[in-house]
Amino acid sequence: MRKAILHLKKVDPILSSVIERVGRYGIQYREPNFETLVRSIVYQQLSGRVAAVIFGRLLALVPGQKLTPEGILKLTPARMRKAGLSKQKTLYIRDLAHKTARGALRFDTLTEMSDQEVIEHLTQVKGIGVWTAHMFLMFALQRPDVLPTGDLGVRMAIRKAYALDDLPHAKYIEDMAARWRPYCSVATWYLWRSLEGQAEI
Repeated sequence: MRKAILHLKKVDPILSSVIERVGRYGIQYREPNFETLVRSIVYQQLSGRVAAVIFGRLLALVPGQKLTPEGILKLTPARMRKAGLSKQKTLYIRDLAHKTARGALRFDTLTEMSDQEVIEHLTQVKGIGVWTAHMFLMFALQRPDVLPTGDLGVRMAIRKAYALDDLPHAKYIEDMAARWRPYCSVATWYLWRSLEGQAEI
């Protein structure tokens, strides 16, 4: 990470000040597995605190508090809803479980895929879009150069740090981040932390 941070500080003075203010890089990685992807679905569009409660309830419903496709498919949708999951998220998690159980989605091959291939592989599941795939690339597969241009936190952090009048659009972020490559994931993490975000999935 030292090489990445030195590069970012050298090429972008504003990001350099963000890095100095935030301090030590401390991303928390997760296993690139089924449970992590379920977790990311649960966390979509919820505050971390609320999502953690719901995820904990879901874990409590399965044997050994370990999420597997088989464990999810043994639960009725009604029980999943009772844990606090919305109707849509229940559908998404069950679709993920079905596709994983029948081998359409394979976690053991993800490490061999390019970032774009991972995105295409994961987004075959209902409810998993590019944003969720980006989070999985960063926090589970530990890819160093992911730039989630559609992430509201990233857009807000850039507007604040670079004193923009409006939230930047994707093309603007892509253009300004060209100098960050190949370490966009590191820059993204620092931008999230500049807003006191938890920066996790």
